[in-house]
Amino acid sequence: MALPDAHAQSVAGCLAALGSGPDGLSAAEAARRLGEHGPNRLAEVRGRGMAARFLVQFDNVLVYVLLGASVVTGAMGHWIDTGVILAVVLANAVIGFVQEGKAEAAMAAIRGLLAPRAAVLRDGRRVTVAGAHLVPGDIVLLEPGDRVPADLRVTVARGLFAQEAILTGESVPVEKSARAVAADALLGDRSCMLWSGTLVTQGTAHGVVVATGHATEVGRIGGLLAGVETLSTPLVAQMDHFARWLSFLILLASALLLAFGYFVGHHDFSEMFMAVVGVAVAAIPEGLPAVMTITLAIGVQAMARRNAIVRHLPAIEAIGSVSVICTDKTGTLTRNEMMVVAVETPEGSFEVAGEGYAPEGRVAPEGDLTRLARAAALCNDAAIGRKGGHWTVEGDPMEGALLAFAGKVAGRVEGARLDVVPFDSRHRFMAVLSEGPDGRLTHVKGAPERVLRMCSGIDAHDWHHRAEALARQGLRVLALAERSEPGARIEEATLEGSLTFLGLVGLIDPPRPEAVAAVSECRAAGIRVKMITGDHAGTAAAIARQIGLEHPDRVLTGAELDKLDDAELANLVTSVDVFARTSPEDKLRLVAALQARGLSVAMTGDGVNDAPALKRADAGIAMGRKGSEAAKEAADLVLADDNFATIAAAVREGRTVYDNLRKVISFELPTNAGEALTVVLALLAGLALPITAVQILWVNLITGITLGLALAFEPTEPGTMARAPRRRDAPILSGALVWHVVLVASLFLAAVFGIFAYAIDRGHSLALARTMAMNMLVVLEVFHLFFIRNIHGTSLTWTAVRGTPVVWAVVVAITAAQLAVTYLPPLQTILGTEAVPLRDGFLIVAIGAAFFALVEIEKQMRLGLNGRLGRSTPPVDQP
Repeated sequence: MALPDAHAQSVAGCLAALGSGPDGLSAAEAARRLGEHGPNRLAEVRGRGMAARFLVQFDNVLVYVLLGASVVTGAMGHWIDTGVILAVVLANAVIGFVQEGKAEAAMAAIRGLLAPRAAVLRDGRRVTVAGAHLVPGDIVLLEPGDRVPADLRVTVARGLFAQEAILTGESVPVEKSARAVAADALLGDRSCMLWSGTLVTQGTAHGVVVATGHATEVGRIGGLLAGVETLSTPLVAQMDHFARWLSFLILLASALLLAFGYFVGHHDFSEMFMAVVGVAVAAIPEGLPAVMTITLAIGVQAMARRNAIVRHLPAIEAIGSVSVICTDKTGTLTRNEMMVVAVETPEGSFEVAGEGYAPEGRVAPEGDLTRLARAAALCNDAAIGRKGGHWTVEGDPMEGALLAFAGKVAGRVEGARLDVVPFDSRHRFMAVLSEGPDGRLTHVKGAPERVLRMCSGIDAHDWHHRAEALARQGLRVLALAERSEPGARIEEATLEGSLTFLGLVGLIDPPRPEAVAAVSECRAAGIRVKMITGDHAGTAAAIARQIGLEHPDRVLTGAELDKLDDAELANLVTSVDVFARTSPEDKLRLVAALQARGLSVAMTGDGVNDAPALKRADAGIAMGRKGSEAAKEAADLVLADDNFATIAAAVREGRTVYDNLRKVISFELPTNAGEALTVVLALLAGLALPITAVQILWVNLITGITLGLALAFEPTEPGTMARAPRRRDAPILSGALVWHVVLVASLFLAAVFGIFAYAIDRGHSLALARTMAMNMLVVLEVFHLFFIRNIHGTSLTWTAVRGTPVVWAVVVAITAAQLAVTYLPPLQTILGTEAVPLRDGFLIVAIGAAFFALVEIEKQMRLGLNGRLGRSTPPVDQP
């Protein structure tokens, strides 16, 4: 029985269609309809239990590889290695379980918006019922401060205003009336409708329930949210795909190698099988998932220090990779506080500066605005005050802005109120009679076109043009006037043509100063900022100009978007930066259209209407202070300070984390390839293994995780915010990374076989030669760590050599461990090692330094070549 077109019907027609009347429903009919329609609440969505949410953390191919590696090491009797690998798997699962919230929490937050109690007419009498018991056709009675309990068609309105920012993004309360509107009117323009979850800020009303529960606008958004596909971040998706193929390749290559050694090389099967296991363990980057998770967890702490709270670990990588930020306007780019910024009086034009509702600021040029300020302060029902060091308003935000303006001009304004004519949509003005130092005065404020008709001695046509000019700047315009009042009451009939016009005031929800700088920084980083708001097109364009969007004057409205199919929208979306009067479906379509163009999208917002798009975006960012619970639960990141500038800081931290993740990948793959190729080449050539399977396990144990973990603590590289965002489809195995893997693996192969051959040639035992080869691997990996720390610049600087405390702590620990297994007899027995002569030890370190010099020279040649060609320089891990 919900009426989706109730806004286009007359009051009588709407009541008739719902089978109701001015006295509401009978108790019996209400009970019958409750049974038919169900309670006025959103359906509970059963989520996964805690055990299932924990087990799903193991559903990752690289985790399967880790578990497989633990089985192999267990079968070989290396229980320490098995315990370490299983501990890494468990830590990975625990971190993911703790960080990720329940997916159904957003729906629960929306359910909390429904009012718990409501005043209704039943059998012609006013009664209070549970909000869940409302049914279509009920007549609901509303007063200031009430939360609207269901979608209502207004039947009676007296000075009614409602705050709808959670649905439309509009900064100020909107006027409501019982008059029907056009059938194709957008949600924000349906002035005869009150939406579930919004607030009545002024006036009283009767409204007939036209939709309850999931049929309400809030319920519909909840349905959108439940149906939105949550996208994986680019790196997570690529790593999953890469891990599947890498695992398959390693297993296939190991099987072929086993067959070759047994059938062609005629090696003992047991000996050959253990060698192949060594190859598989060497090739599999078993430390990679753990180090990636730990890197993300470190990023969580870094972002928390920047007031960006991460709810899902992969979101850190996502925010660092975004190429477009789709931002809501109200409360995100703006302060969500109205402020008088422009004044037009018969004496001239004035600009007003200040912050929010603070009665402090500058008016330029100087002039006498005392009478205008007095009218603004006395014809007012709001109050402003300081709470927790911040100026706030009680009442209508526009009236709060007028009080702040009056404070800037005249300080404290006093006057005893004697009579008032409240604002009403029929006469569109408010009048107050006050007695003060200048006697009794009636002050009037209201819509310019109405107040101007009440004034005498002015050029009304000229003032209409001035009001329209302010409105075109995106300002809300009010007119103020006054007259002397001899009596004790206001006679409305005598106001016409008797007022003295004082001036016009233009109000706006101003942009945050820090948002302007943040938008500029994002643009410098190659990130497009797009405003998607439910507010009017003029207001959106004005804010877009002030914050510095690229194309502020080209605005598309929700009505225009509805006329575009998905292909047309995808072609247009990159050239438009301001979208106004949008619905939740519009925001979803815009995010999806940008993603269809291969762009990584961040969506910011604070309202319920933003929740579906926040969930769909690659990185959903909600406001922590003023944001709705639905928005917070749907988002990946929550800004604790509601500051758009924090987004730029989060992008910088995200890029740093992403760089460090790529460094880990660029470190792990070449070193593992080098280890595996060393064994493979020896087996294929029928040579003695230069390093045994147990020694490879030892090297992986002390370097695979520790050295990679050191990269997780790397600081932000210079120029991080000057680089363009990575492409969404940029592959992990870029051409530069493949070349780096081939180069480093070849150098590893040459160095390990070279030192092994050198040792055999000098008459050293096979055990000593293998010990030297094992130490050669470790030294090469340490030097490779210092090279890979600076993928975007040179490693030959004092800062690069100095490193970080974590890097040197890891290097010292690994050096101590290698000296222990090389020179301590108990460990020599376990790993089959012998003491390395001091001269040979220096030779191993010298070869490591030569390796570092070779890869650094190659990088400098690449830097110079790209510089001469005028291209940005790709690091070893970038296309």
